[in-house]
Amino acid sequence: MSYRAVEVLTSAALVIAEDTRHSRRLLDHYRIKTPLRSYHEHNEAKETPNLIARLRSGDSIALISDAGTPLISDPGSRLVAAAIAEKIPVVPIPGASSVMAALVGSGMSLERFAFYGFLPRKGGERVAAIEEIVGSRSTVVIFEAANRVGTTLEDLVQAGAGDRAAVVARELTKQFEEFRRATVGELATTYADVDPKGEVVLVIAGAEKTVVSEKELTDAARKLKASGKAPREIMNHLVSNMGAPRNLAYRLAHED
Repeated sequence: MSYRAVEVLTSAALVIAEDTRHSRRLLDHYRIKTPLRSYHEHNEAKETPNLIARLRSGDSIALISDAGTPLISDPGSRLVAAAIAEKIPVVPIPGASSVMAALVGSGMSLERFAFYGFLPRKGGERVAAIEEIVGSRSTVVIFEAANRVGTTLEDLVQAGAGDRAAVVARELTKQFEEFRRATVGELATTYADVDPKGEVVLVIAGAEKTVVSEKELTDAARKLKASGKAPREIMNHLVSNMGAPRNLAYRLAHED
């Protein structure tokens, strides 16, 4: 917590938080007496107009997160958008962010990075997200529940990212902060039967740019077809492992 954050919470007319029981401990620690109200995904549609009315009347409202930064995989986007639409100033107060902490501590390239939040748990949306991550040339940050870390890492391995550098960052900015660095495959093995404890952020290195000729791609597609691979599997391999443009990979995967 910065001095500025404490001052803002002290001077605001109202503090809103996802879990008031959790946030009350923070306010009590700093002896902040500002009224506290819950604001979460189940009541934000109803509460937002009331909060906007208070802001228009001149009150200041501080939005805080249970951990990290509000709006980043947390409620608040609806309120911020509504405030901006009403030309009400929105002032971000810098503080702890597990996304930035994980990136800075990962040791990976930060020239370009992408944040995917929590991945879909199943179905086509999850498959598409995994494929996009594996094909990304940017460093990727993912939030994941501790009991699903092994599954997500294994899905990345199956999609062709097993040799990619990765980090499992745990309990960032807290007492038991830990960075475990290895390849995606090695980390998948580590967490196959043992779940990490606490809140987890995964950082995956971007794919290296490779130059592969169309002939090499064609030969690879033919070998995969001969081995019984489906067109979708062939396309994923050509894109993720060989750097083929998606439209070319689609054509080669479906050619007779």
